[in-house]
Amino acid sequence: MSIERLIYLPLGGAGEIGMNCYVYGYGRPDQERLIVVDLGVTFPDMDGTPGVDLILPDVSWLAERADRIEAVFITHGHEDHIGAIAHHWEALGKPTIYARAFTANLGRHKMQDGGHDPKVIKTVGKFPESVKAGPFTVSFLPISHSIPESAGLLIETPAGKVIHSGDFKLDETPVVGEAFDRELWLEAAKGGVKALMCDSTNVFSPLPGRSEASLGPAIQELVANAKGAVVATTFASNVARLKTLAEAGERAGRSICLMGRAMRRMIEAAVETGVLTGFPKVISPEHAAEIPRENLMLIVTGSQGERRAASAQLAGGRYNGVELKEGDLFLFSSKTIPGNERGVIRIMNQLSEKGVDVVDDGGGKYHVSGHANRPDLEAMHELVKADVLVPMHGEHRHLREHARLGAEKGMYSVVAVNGTMLALQGKAPEVAGFVETGRTYLDGSMQVGALDGVIRERIRMALNGLVMVNLILDENDEPLGEPWCEIRGLAEVGRSRAPLVDVLEEDIDQWLRRAPGKVRADDDKLEEGIKRVVRTVTLEEIGKKVEVTTVISRLS
Repeated sequence: MSIERLIYLPLGGAGEIGMNCYVYGYGRPDQERLIVVDLGVTFPDMDGTPGVDLILPDVSWLAERADRIEAVFITHGHEDHIGAIAHHWEALGKPTIYARAFTANLGRHKMQDGGHDPKVIKTVGKFPESVKAGPFTVSFLPISHSIPESAGLLIETPAGKVIHSGDFKLDETPVVGEAFDRELWLEAAKGGVKALMCDSTNVFSPLPGRSEASLGPAIQELVANAKGAVVATTFASNVARLKTLAEAGERAGRSICLMGRAMRRMIEAAVETGVLTGFPKVISPEHAAEIPRENLMLIVTGSQGERRAASAQLAGGRYNGVELKEGDLFLFSSKTIPGNERGVIRIMNQLSEKGVDVVDDGGGKYHVSGHANRPDLEAMHELVKADVLVPMHGEHRHLREHARLGAEKGMYSVVAVNGTMLALQGKAPEVAGFVETGRTYLDGSMQVGALDGVIRERIRMALNGLVMVNLILDENDEPLGEPWCEIRGLAEVGRSRAPLVDVLEEDIDQWLRRAPGKVRADDDKLEEGIKRVVRTVTLEEIGKKVEVTTVISRLS
C-alpha cells in the first residue's frame, strides 16, 4: 500500500469571499510536490485597515516549501484570483504561471508593473490540452463567469482526478466568451472524479441563475427612454456587461465613452486576445464634454463606491470636463458587495442632490450574478459525480450549507477552511493537519504582516489621537527648560478651559522636577512616567486615553 498522499490546502478563499489561494500536493508526507491554484487579493476598508492598499494571503507555509512548487495555475482574471501574483512570485521561488489567453494578458501587465519578467506567464488552451507539472497533469475547463475565459481545472493525479470549479455559473448565452459546454465537462469527468472543489458563493440563492443575455432588453429600454445624459457603472472586468451597455447606448443613438483606466484596460485585453468583437465605437473622455447631453452615454468605473473612481468623481463634481445635471440618469448595473454599502449610498445621495435619477440593479432587472445559484450547484454535482465534495470560495456559512447540500445527494462532504489540510487519497477525505494562515498587507510599497502591529497602531492613533512630548536633559539628567507637547486629532481645550497643550506641559514639568534621579537617568522609566502623566491629564481634560510618543534628547 502506497504511503504517498494527495493533499488539498486552502490558504485563502475558504471561510471568506476573496483572496483565493489553494494548494494541491502529491507525494510522501511533508515531501509532496505542490501546485498552487490562484493568488488573489482582497480589498481594505477604512475602518479596519486604514491606509492599506491591498490585503494578500499569507503564503509563509508555501514560501518555506518553494523548492517543491511545480507551477501556479490561475483560473481567471478577477483580482481576488490573480491580484497577488506579482507580490508573491519571488517568495514562491519564481515558478512558471499558467493561464488562458485573456487572463495571461492581464497577468503579464501585473508582472511587468511589479518589475518581473512577464514571460513567466504561459498561455494554455482549453481541455484536452494539458500541462504536466510534476505528478500533476492540469487542464483548463472553460466555464461561464462574469469575466471572459474563466476556467475550472481538471487536475489528474496518481490518486485520481480532482476538479477545481473556480468561480462559475452555467450560462449558455454569456454574450462574451464561451457558453457552458456540458459535453466537454462530461468528457473531463469520464472515468470518475475523486473530489470536486466547488464555488459556494450563491448556495443560499434558491432560484436558477439567469443568463447574461437576459439583461439586454431591460437595459435597452431604460437607455432609450432617458432624456438627459446616461451614465452606467458596473464591474470593469464584466466585459459582457460593458458590451450590453454600450450596445444599448448605440441603439439609442448615443455616443459611447468609457471612463476609468481599469475599464479601458479590460476592453483592450479582450480585443487583443480575440474574446471581444463587435464592441461599439467609443469616443475619448475629452470629446465627451462636447456631445449634447441627450446624445451621450458614459460607462464608468466605481460601482462599489471607490473614492477615486469615475463614479465618485462625477458624483462629487466634474470629471474629465463632464458634469452631471438634473434630469440625467445614473444606472448601477451591479450588485453591491457586502461592506461597500456606505460608499455606494454616499455616491447615490450625492447624485440625487444634483437632481440625477439613480437606478440600482432593480432586484436583478439590470444585473445578474456571475456565480452559480443553488440549483446550478446541484446540476454541477450531478454532472461531475465526484466521490467527495469540498466547498470553497465562501464564508463559513456558505461552506457549511454547501456541504449539507452535497451530503443530501450522497457525496462525502467536508468543510475545510483556510489552513485545513485534507488528505484525499483514501475512500473518504481525512484532515491531515492544520497550517497557520492569515493575511499580509500591502502598505505603500511594503508588505506588512498582520501581527506586526503597524495597522493596529494606526487604528489606535485614529481612534485615540496622539500626543508627542519633547524633552531635553543635560549631562546631569536635569531638564533644560520645560518639555513641550504637540497634539494631533484631539480637542485643543479641555474641561479646565485652558489649552490642552499648556495643561500637559505644566503637569509633565512638575512630575519631572519631582522625579528621582534614577528615573530621569533611565529613558525607559522616564518614558513610562511621562505616558502615565499624559494619559491621566487627557482622561481628566477630554475623556480620552491617548497614544503617546516621547522624544528624549540628552546632552553629553
